Amino acid sequence: MKTFGLFVLTALAEIIGCYLPWLWLRRGASAWWLLPAAASLAVFVWLLSLHPTASGRVYAAYGGVYVTVALAWLWGVDRVQPTRWDLLGAALCLGGMAVIMFSPRAA
Repeated sequence: MKTFGLFVLTALAEIIGCYLPWLWLRRGASAWWLLPAAASLAVFVWLLSLHPTASGRVYAAYGGVYVTVALAWLWGVDRVQPTRWDLLGAALCLGGMAVIMFSPRAA
């Protein structure tokens, strides 16, 4: 559960770090939003470094959680309800993440 929670925080940091420049570029928000965006992306990188396993495995598994958190963002921020296909895709991604992160490995 700790690994999953860390992935969720990582995904939120990445999404916020990308959403704020999107607001600036697409919606005419202040360029000052780029400062917290940069900080959020720095936190994103730092959070990825906290995982004890190989970086490639972390990046691969993180993708599954990112997809799920992005769909939650779609619903909560964009106010667009995910379809059943979105939810099925998220479930498949989370299943893949679980296989990658939690399968037995030689020590």
